[in-house]
Amino acid sequence: MASGDTAAIDTIDVESALSTKNSEYTTSSSGFAKEQYAEQDEYGKFIKDTPGKQILADGMSADQPLASRPHRPKSDKERKLGHRRVGEGGEITYKKIQTTQIMGSIQLGIQHTVGSLASKPRRDLLMMDFWELETISFPPEGSSMTPAHHFSEFKFKIYAPIAFRYFRDLFGIQPDDFMMSMCSAPLRELSNPGASGSIFYLTDDDEFIIKTVQHKEGEFLQKLLPGYYMNLNQNPRTLLPKFFGLYCYQCNSKNVRLVAMNNLLPSYVKMHLKYDLKGSTYKRKANKAERNKGSPTYKDLDFMEHHPNGIFLEADTCNALIKTIQRDCRVLESFKIMDYSLLVGVHNLDQALKEKQEAAAKARSEGESDYEDAPEADQYMVQEREEQRTTALNRSRSINRQRLVAHSTAMESIQAESEPIDEEDDVPPGGIPARSEKGERLLLFIGIIDILQSYRLRKKLEHTWKSIIHDGDTVSVHRPSFYAQRFQDFMAKTVFKKIPSPLKHSPSKRKSLSKAAQRTKNEETESQPVAGSSHQHHQQQRDRDHQQQQQQQQHQQNQQQR
Repeated sequence: MASGDTAAIDTIDVESALSTKNSEYTTSSSGFAKEQYAEQDEYGKFIKDTPGKQILADGMSADQPLASRPHRPKSDKERKLGHRRVGEGGEITYKKIQTTQIMGSIQLGIQHTVGSLASKPRRDLLMMDFWELETISFPPEGSSMTPAHHFSEFKFKIYAPIAFRYFRDLFGIQPDDFMMSMCSAPLRELSNPGASGSIFYLTDDDEFIIKTVQHKEGEFLQKLLPGYYMNLNQNPRTLLPKFFGLYCYQCNSKNVRLVAMNNLLPSYVKMHLKYDLKGSTYKRKANKAERNKGSPTYKDLDFMEHHPNGIFLEADTCNALIKTIQRDCRVLESFKIMDYSLLVGVHNLDQALKEKQEAAAKARSEGESDYEDAPEADQYMVQEREEQRTTALNRSRSINRQRLVAHSTAMESIQAESEPIDEEDDVPPGGIPARSEKGERLLLFIGIIDILQSYRLRKKLEHTWKSIIHDGDTVSVHRPSFYAQRFQDFMAKTVFKKIPSPLKHSPSKRKSLSKAAQRTKNEETESQPVAGSSHQHHQQQRDRDHQQQQQQQQHQQNQQQR
C-alpha cells in the first residue's frame, strides 16, 4: 500500500487468473452492475458473428488450430497485466483509457462530491446511507453543476457518500483538507503495478492512495460497510485499511472502480526492505523478476531467510502489536475474509545514516570540483545549485511531520508509546522502533492489506485443488478461521520477537553509556586495596578519619561562638 511503491505488494487476484471472461457492466439497482460476458482467449477478444461461430479481432476463426494462428510476440504479453497495458511509447492505459485521463477525471469528480457534501447538514448515519449512490455527468463543455474540461465525456459515481464522510470525520479529516490533498496537485501514478494489474495513484502530500479495484471487490466493500462502521466505532485504532471513498469512473462504456484509502508506506521514507506476509510457505518467495526491481517486495520465505530469528521489539510494543493483530483478525474472520497480508516496510536507520553521509561527501566533492572548474561567471550558478540541494534536503526532513489522518501511523494504530530513538537524528515519524538480529536500528511501517477477498466458492475450490497436490496447511488460500489463526501464529512466533531492553539508544549513546560504565568500574577498582599494601591503606584511612574529626570539632566551636 501498496509507499515508495505500494503497488508492488498487491497479491495475485486469483479470480482474474482463473476467469477467461471479459466483463462489461450495466447499472443495477444497488449501484453496482450486472455482468455481460463476452468470451476471449489469449489472442484477443471474440467478436460475435454468426450463431455457433466466433471470429477473432484479427479475422481468424476461433476454431482454427493454434499452430496456424500468428504468434504474438512475447514482449506484448509481458507489457500487459490484467487491464493495465504499457504502449510502445511508454504510455499507460487501463481498460484502453489513458491513466492520465482517469487521474484528471477522478480529481474533478472528487472535487465536486466533497464540495456538494459540505452543503448537507451533519446527521446520524442511517442504514440506507450505506447503499446510497450518486451519479454526476461531466460533459467536456461543462454544465450548470460541473466545470468544462479537456477530457472525454464521463460519468462519476459516488457510493455511500454520507457514510464515507462519517469515516473521514472519524479519522479527523476535514473536508477542505481532503479536497486539497486529492485535488490541489496532480496525482502521482506508481510505476510498479500490483500483481493483478491494478493502477495506484498517490496524492502529492503522501496521505492517500487511490487504487483500482475489480467489480466483485467494490461490491464486497459496499456490503462490508455496516460492519466496518461498527468496528471503527468500537476501535478506530486498527491495522486494517482505512477506506475514505468508493467511486466508479464511466467512460466509453468502460467502468473503472476506485477506492481511496490511507497510505501505509510514506514515499519520503526509503524502505530498505518490504515484505508481504501471509503466514503461508507454499510459493511464498519473490520470483527473479520481482527481485530485480528497484524496490522489490519479498514474501514469507524471504523473510525467514533474511531474519531467521525475527525482528526484535520492546516487550510492551510487541505485546501491543500482537494484540492489535489478533483483534483485527477476529474482525476479518467474522466477515469470512481471508487471503489478506501484513505489509511490513523496513527503514534501516543505521544504513540510512551511512547513505546520508556518503551522499553528503559526494555532494561536497562534486560541488568543489564544479566550483573550481567553472568560469567565474558560472560560479554563481554552482552556488545556486548547492542552495537548491540544501533546500530540497530540508524539505524532505520536515515534510509530513504532522499527519493529516488521525491514528494513521503504525505506532498510533497499535496504541503503543515509545521514546524517540535518537534526539539528534532526523528520524521519520510514526514508525515502530525495532532492531535486527545484528543490532541495527529499524523503523517498521506496517498494516493489513488486501482484505476484499471473501471465502467464496471459487476460493473453496482453489484450496481443495491445491490441497490435493500440496500440504493443505501451507497454501495461502484457506478457510477464514484457520487462515486467521495461522496468520497470528506466524506474526507472533516468527516475525516479531520480544526483548526486555529499551531500543531508544543510538550507537553514539550506547557508546557513551559504555564509557561511563567503564569509568565507574575503573574507579571501583582503584578504590580497592592492592595486595601487599594493606598497611599503607589503613594508614590513609586513619588520616582521613582524623581529618574529618578535626573538621567536626572546628564546626562545633564556630557554632558556640555564634
